[in-house]
Amino acid sequence: MDRGILEREAELTRLAEAAYEAADGAGSVALVFGEAGIGKSSLVRALPERLPEEARILVGQCDDLATRRPLGPFRDLVGSVGAELARAVTEGGDRPRVYEALRAELAVTPHPAVLVVEDVHWADEASLDALRFLVRRMERLPALLVLTYRDDELGRGHPLRHLLGQVSRAPRVHRLPLARLSLDAVRTLSATAELDAAQVYEVTSGNPFFVAEVVAAGGTGGVPPTVVDAVLARMRGLDAATVDALEQLAVVPSAVERPLVDALLAEGVTVLAEAEQRGLLAVTPERVAFRHELIRRAVADSVPTARRIDLNRTVLAALVARPGSDAARIVHHAAHAGDEDAIARYGPDAARDAASAGAHREAAAQLRLVLRRRRRHGPADLADLLERYAIESYTIADSAAAVTAQREAVALRRSLGDILALGADLRWLSRIHWWAGEADEAQDAAREAVTVLEHAGDDRLLALAVSNIAQLRMLSDRYPEAVDHAERAIVLARKTEDQAILAHALNNLGTARWRGGDPDGRKQLEESLEVALAAGEVEHACRSYANIIWTLLDSLQYSEADRYLPPAMDLADRAEHLGFLTYLHVELAIRRLAAADWEDAERHAEFGIHDFLPARCPALTVLARVRTRRGHPGAAELLAEAQEIAVRTRELQRTGPVAAALAEAAWLHGDDAALIEAVAPVYAQARDLAGIPYRAELGYWLSRVGQPVDLEDCDHPYALQARGHWREAAARWQEAGCPYEHAAAVAESPHPADKLVALAELDALGAEPLARRVRSELRRLGVRRIPRGPLAATRGNPAGLTERQLQVMRLLAEGLTNAEIADRLVVSVRTVDNHVRAVLEKLDAPTRRHAAVRAAELGLLPERDT
Repeated sequence: MDRGILEREAELTRLAEAAYEAADGAGSVALVFGEAGIGKSSLVRALPERLPEEARILVGQCDDLATRRPLGPFRDLVGSVGAELARAVTEGGDRPRVYEALRAELAVTPHPAVLVVEDVHWADEASLDALRFLVRRMERLPALLVLTYRDDELGRGHPLRHLLGQVSRAPRVHRLPLARLSLDAVRTLSATAELDAAQVYEVTSGNPFFVAEVVAAGGTGGVPPTVVDAVLARMRGLDAATVDALEQLAVVPSAVERPLVDALLAEGVTVLAEAEQRGLLAVTPERVAFRHELIRRAVADSVPTARRIDLNRTVLAALVARPGSDAARIVHHAAHAGDEDAIARYGPDAARDAASAGAHREAAAQLRLVLRRRRRHGPADLADLLERYAIESYTIADSAAAVTAQREAVALRRSLGDILALGADLRWLSRIHWWAGEADEAQDAAREAVTVLEHAGDDRLLALAVSNIAQLRMLSDRYPEAVDHAERAIVLARKTEDQAILAHALNNLGTARWRGGDPDGRKQLEESLEVALAAGEVEHACRSYANIIWTLLDSLQYSEADRYLPPAMDLADRAEHLGFLTYLHVELAIRRLAAADWEDAERHAEFGIHDFLPARCPALTVLARVRTRRGHPGAAELLAEAQEIAVRTRELQRTGPVAAALAEAAWLHGDDAALIEAVAPVYAQARDLAGIPYRAELGYWLSRVGQPVDLEDCDHPYALQARGHWREAAARWQEAGCPYEHAAAVAESPHPADKLVALAELDALGAEPLARRVRSELRRLGVRRIPRGPLAATRGNPAGLTERQLQVMRLLAEGLTNAEIADRLVVSVRTVDNHVRAVLEKLDAPTRRHAAVRAAELGLLPERDT
């Protein structure tokens, strides 16, 4: 093996095997990850020698541009792929065309493809979107998709995490974390240079790139302390013209295509020969690239700022002179050259290109850059730019930026006297205010939008403004008013034949009727979804999905919600509508909370705990309820913030769940006064709304502390419990698929035998606070043989089981069959089959009986009194 890729045999073998499997039709995804300089690119370069002879290897690179190139890595494939894919990625705006062209390219037989996308941590949104499309289909393609990335640069909110989450669910995934080199490997690499291997290892910590640079620098006594010094040491002695050329290319954060190389270097590629020989560059007829991104950065960082500005100006001039240059690249170099005219001229086009490719983060970043030079635009153009920036910020859930920009846009429209534009912008301002959790401001802007447009002569804009009023009335539970405004908006939308507005108004009408107690409203809400999807209106379709799912969840129709969640999340994910994607993750968290899948509920809720308030409030509520039910600390702090957000909205869809969560926590702690304080005012608000489920739950909690409630007209399980019908309520909870609520209802039985059944279920779920309360009730009833419950060692979980696997394992140890476990946990038998297999594997147990013995040895089973 090449000495530069020591200790990578296992990874190369696994990739080669995956490529051979792909040639047989079993495609897969490989993740190659590690820190900068760990050897990801070296591994990719060594791969072709291991591939089948007929295989094609396609390599695309994500670049560290200030604002990413839309579809950048796929544009790199032009010249190596078919004409359809080349045209699709070059034109970029038709995303389905790009996806299908990628799929078709990888489906070519009999020449299996290995598609490598390097440095995916720098990928633009459009590229991530395309990769998500591919990941879902790789198992059916004769191809291997290899993604390399720096895992140490992925914060919680990094866009790549969404893709990696999807990859984790793919049927065939190869995870190849690259480790640092051992001392023995460093010794091998250092031998020819007669360096002190221990010293090299100490300085480099075994990072292959650092090792290679130190060895190439040739220092024995004074090892360069940084990679910059190592690179500069390698450059020492190069001809001045070569150094100038290296510095010129180093300011371009990507491989440099040959026409641009020729435009930048007067002497052509010949000036690069010595740098190529020293291993600094890779030169091909098509492009020139630094051997490693760290080399490029080291060279660029060594250049004085004044010269770096001049070098960027040279690249800018070359790009502007070339027809068809990416506007994003032009803006990048304009920003680094300080050319504000170029930013003002090309920035709006770069933002438009990004938005059309679905890269909304990049679009917002480009517009942000342009707006820093706002004095270069007239009032009308500036108002347009501000509106575009507000909408892009709204799309990526940056509510604060969206509100500020849209307010400025409205102020400019007022000064310009453009009535129609003012009305449209006021409607957008209303929506954005609501998105930011500012209920009063949203109502004010909505009313003014209708007032401005009422006699302006544009029925389409008036229809949307009226529908916006309907939406706000629906959200604040004023259902009759919502219906009136929605019906008027529908008439106007049909008159103007605007399908987007029709979908919006049907959504408001259907949701208001359905949540107001009329089940026929569901048909209109589903119609709004159909209209939006047919018209390609992603935002309206996402909102229809979100309202359908939320109402199904509220009415305990979880299996129905399960049908809508996957396509909804797929649509929001593909469209990069991050606000709705976040919201849908929180809805999925609510669904998993109902199933008592605590870890999954927390995982999805964490998507919503950022600054996007419509998702943050319910996300905090879910996280708090999980902690409350498991007895984990921190629930009170989460609920305090959730309540603060909810009170500002004055919407029952926010205040109701928060009040219920506060009530549950207070009841488990025996604090009746706190329960009444949290619930009474919200119950009073919900009491007269027959279609609102919060009335039943809030009324139930009040009944638990002796407060009178009127729930005789309601058949919700909580209403049944409030009336003392615990058995019927338990059956409803079990039918709905809510094991925690089922156990809690059974625990209300006056009979010790029922309470013991409930206790076993609560122990299996890890619901310690309620289990503790049930144990106390059993003691008061004089029951002597009460299971002690899980030990502290159980919570430590030395076997590495997930919470759900712990639940399954405990029931398995009781002798229950998979079908009985499924019935107890209210999940499918197939799901239990998977969990049992995982438990046996983690406990290294050949049979269920061995698993029970092993679990007991590890202290994973509840002890019982004898």
